[in-house]
Amino acid sequence: MDELVKQARTGFARAFGGVPDGYWAAPGRINVLGEHTDYNGGFVMPYAIPFYTVAAASRSQSPTWQVWSQATGETVTFGTGRVREQLPRSQAVDGWASYVAGVVWALKHMTGEPVGGARIALSSNVPVGAGLSSSAALSMSVLLALCDLYDLDVSDERKVLIAQFAENEYVGAPTGILDQTASLQSRPGSTLFMDCRSQVVEQLPFPLEETGLEMVVVDTRTPHRHSDGDYAERRGDCELAVEHLGVDSLRDVVRGQLLSLPDLLMKRRVRHVLSENRRTLAAAERLRAGERDLRFIGELMLESHVSLATDFEVTVPQLDHTVNAALRGGAWGARMTGGGFGGSVICLVNGDRRDAMCEEITRQASQRGYDEPKFYLAIPSEGAHRLEA
Repeated sequence: MDELVKQARTGFARAFGGVPDGYWAAPGRINVLGEHTDYNGGFVMPYAIPFYTVAAASRSQSPTWQVWSQATGETVTFGTGRVREQLPRSQAVDGWASYVAGVVWALKHMTGEPVGGARIALSSNVPVGAGLSSSAALSMSVLLALCDLYDLDVSDERKVLIAQFAENEYVGAPTGILDQTASLQSRPGSTLFMDCRSQVVEQLPFPLEETGLEMVVVDTRTPHRHSDGDYAERRGDCELAVEHLGVDSLRDVVRGQLLSLPDLLMKRRVRHVLSENRRTLAAAERLRAGERDLRFIGELMLESHVSLATDFEVTVPQLDHTVNAALRGGAWGARMTGGGFGGSVICLVNGDRRDAMCEEITRQASQRGYDEPKFYLAIPSEGAHRLEA
């Protein structure tokens, strides 16, 4: 974190001169269980990982927003005309800066509060394109900064919806609320259990170290493609099923209704959501009851991956082969995490088996001609917050 703050501070000085009013950090996340259930009003179990985006920010006297990115070295400036309420998509800010403009736009749109200009420098070590929610980390760090800079009293639940609205309506990425909630509300040593209909969040103990377990993220370096239409297509499949069955969301479907669906593809999509909700609820119940040996999570993770591969069809060969290699290398379980179509796999493994597992995954990737994977230790970490710097 110190290095990220230093990078943001240095970037701020180079781009704008002077020192920022403060620093705000927001993390990426993994999702242990509950994939493609958030936009279906279901249940999810994510937690923040120790990789962050830091926003160094100051108020501006003019109604413009200037944003510098350490990743590109680029400064983007936009004014009120690019964040007015009724804005044609052709006039929106694009690229990475669209997430910043989207937050400004959504904050004004959803709160009705005046949001003044700002100068913002961003640094990040959240892997991009790995399905670890680098976009939510960016959005949430900027949102916290603007709320603090302009004394906006916005609840955590509202912040999540604002960040989601920014991605959905301004950027055009059809995300649910899992990523934003995990980035904002995670706590060290815990996993979140969230009801996505009510937005009720419960902190559940996730004592990996007590049993010598680790959660390892494998970035397959296969770019995931949320914006290419695949993710939106799956959402559309679910929405059609909701309309056909006349329910509020897929979590309300009962077995008899599932069997009555005339379309096999629709039936498989719904079956994944229902089974994934059951897995997530079962894991939450055992954690809530105080179960300390987390190896049972590995079995549920593997069941989840199989369902995502066969019923929801959001995996790709690199993800499936990585899961298989992790199991051969000694993992208790593994699954894709994120929206799918590329990205990362998470693996639950004994700490003393981690190196052997990673070597097997790397060997299998090399044999198939895939890019060499990258590995990260996913320790349950602190959610978004203002830094003392």
